[in-house]
Amino acid sequence: MSKPVRPVPLFALTGGIAAGKSTVAERLAERGAAVIDADVIARTVVEPGRPALAAVVEAFGEGILTPEGRLDRPALGARVFGDAEARERLNGILHPAIREEAVAQTERARAQGAEVILHDIPLLAETGRGPEFAFAATVEADDETRISRMVRDRGMTAEDAAARIAAQATRSEREEIADAVLENTGSREELTTTADALWNRMRALSRNVTHDEPAQRIGGPALVPAAERDWVRTGRRLCARIAWHAGDLAAGVEHVGSTAVPGLEAKDVVDLQLEAPSWDAAERLAEPLAAAGFVRRPDVVGDTPHGGLSAEHWRKAFYQNADPGQAVNLHVRVSGTASLEFARVFRDALCEDGRLREEYRREKRRLAREHAGEVDTAGYAEAKEAWFERVAWPVCEARVLRRLSPSA
Repeated sequence: MSKPVRPVPLFALTGGIAAGKSTVAERLAERGAAVIDADVIARTVVEPGRPALAAVVEAFGEGILTPEGRLDRPALGARVFGDAEARERLNGILHPAIREEAVAQTERARAQGAEVILHDIPLLAETGRGPEFAFAATVEADDETRISRMVRDRGMTAEDAAARIAAQATRSEREEIADAVLENTGSREELTTTADALWNRMRALSRNVTHDEPAQRIGGPALVPAAERDWVRTGRRLCARIAWHAGDLAAGVEHVGSTAVPGLEAKDVVDLQLEAPSWDAAERLAEPLAAAGFVRRPDVVGDTPHGGLSAEHWRKAFYQNADPGQAVNLHVRVSGTASLEFARVFRDALCEDGRLREEYRREKRRLAREHAGEVDTAGYAEAKEAWFERVAWPVCEARVLRRLSPSA
């Protein structure tokens, strides 16, 4: 295997209480993942002599210690359970300490050559840390199943189990930040099979990033009804991830293209647009975007020009994602350029104008039929340019130019 050209990206695993997250983490560790367990770290940072324990005692008093000077977890839990302010104060002490230790363990795993580094974080949604990772998965089960497990395996009452579930983020909130949802309502063997599929996906993503290669895409254009995909949620999650990693190098990240238009069928490829404040900023994005799971395609340097505007208006950097489970195109364009504004204006026009949307739908269907047997979508994309020149650009030109004035 050739030497990696970029650091391995970071993965996250979460899930509701008693959903089976620990079982999945154990299986991934068996397959070779370096698992960094937030719960284990949380216990480590409050061992006697650690600064975090001293800070917890200062905040909540000596009553949260055992006679031996160790943290009395039930006593502390009684102090903060049901008290949002106290829980927030505790989290303000523990989370920075946990994160510092997690960073140290991450660097050790990288130094040891780990191919997949997985952060096991039960409160991933609650702490808002989802965007930090190149990929996140959540393990889920219905409430009835989880309550039954807690009663059976943990000796809890059904009422206490339900209260624990209510104190966590909702399933919807976890799925909002997750690239993969693992259902665990069947047998352990079924969950193991699901975990193995997740391992293969994560391993492929990691290898693609470290070797600077996008996920492979094979096959001609196949249009998917919008009702079969939650592209809007996917777009939100990925935009948040990209914005977190890009930092000040991005003036904004947004969902564009057909998958951003409610009800419009499209190829299952989510198009995103990153607005860079300058080309200097844009050229410094390769490392942070690799950490977010995106790889640059150096062979794509611009969009098809329209309206007689200079080539600089149509320049872009183009990235594709490394995750084989969801195709994503990321277009990096610079503030004040026609290509940036055209992507926005065309998306908005499709949302607002039913006739334009229907005409575009017919054209997409026609070209998808013509190019269905091809090995990739290059011919389909090239064929669409005639329609963009004939129909889309004339519809959008005036609005684009108004946004560019006086720079145009």
